[in-house]
Amino acid sequence: MSRTDRLGRGLSALLGEYAGEPLAEGADNPAPTKLPVRTIASNPFQPRRSFVAAELEELAASIKVNGLLQAIVVRRSVTGRTFELVAGERRLRAVKQLGWREIPAQIRDVDDQTLLVLALVENLQRQDLGPLEEAQGYASLRDTFGYSQRQIADSVGKSRSTVANMLRLLTLPPSVRRLVEEGDLSMGHGRAILAVDDPVKAADLAREAVAKGWSVRETERRIRELQPGDSAAGDKETDGTAARDPAIDVLEETLGAHLGARVAIQWKGKGTGAIRIGFRGVRDLERVFEAVTGKEAAEIVG
Repeated sequence: MSRTDRLGRGLSALLGEYAGEPLAEGADNPAPTKLPVRTIASNPFQPRRSFVAAELEELAASIKVNGLLQAIVVRRSVTGRTFELVAGERRLRAVKQLGWREIPAQIRDVDDQTLLVLALVENLQRQDLGPLEEAQGYASLRDTFGYSQRQIADSVGKSRSTVANMLRLLTLPPSVRRLVEEGDLSMGHGRAILAVDDPVKAADLAREAVAKGWSVRETERRIRELQPGDSAAGDKETDGTAARDPAIDVLEETLGAHLGARVAIQWKGKGTGAIRIGFRGVRDLERVFEAVTGKEAAEIVG
């Protein structure tokens, strides 16, 4: 089953419909109600912060010609007189551009926790979120509702390691996060720069990567040069007589990507060796521990 299938089924279970594929009307899926557009507020947990104007104009043009093919989904506000959007932010914005006064809507009973999950799933399914918007959504599930990384992963149909790596992006210095948000740096660049502990050096490196158009691989190489005490120092044997086995580099890189951490494998090709895993603070240590053991640190020391 593909990721999109998993997300679609998750949305179906929570809303009673597939995103983009309305179910037939019936007792369990009543006909949409036409609601005044002015009574519908945006989803307070909407993780997406930016909407491309050209894309909204295209959607508005399509709706003008073909009509609204799928109703938005809303829930009643605390007062019961207005509504909050659950799914369909782009559709709502598009019909506002068209000057519509009413919009077809399905009214659902949805709590805050489910509302955030739905907003994440809808955007992920359409690949609308930037990496930091996605990471912030995961952080909201963690910080507001106490989700573990495993619970977040299960909710949005992604692997736990993917969720962990996305959350780590939020620890980047603000100037580096801004470059990722604006698309000047990729998520891969951001993950590589996490290995630089000094925020000033990290920011300088990020700006240089943008200015010189470094690839992720080149950025990683430059970072290794800045970290003489880590994996770069292990590229050669301590006696200088033997080159480091390239296979170790591959294993080191793969393990680091899986754990979302800086990893150094120290081994001379025979006898004993060691694997060093870097972390940044208590929260990152707990994340790495869970990635290695599959258990939360609180289960062991709590």
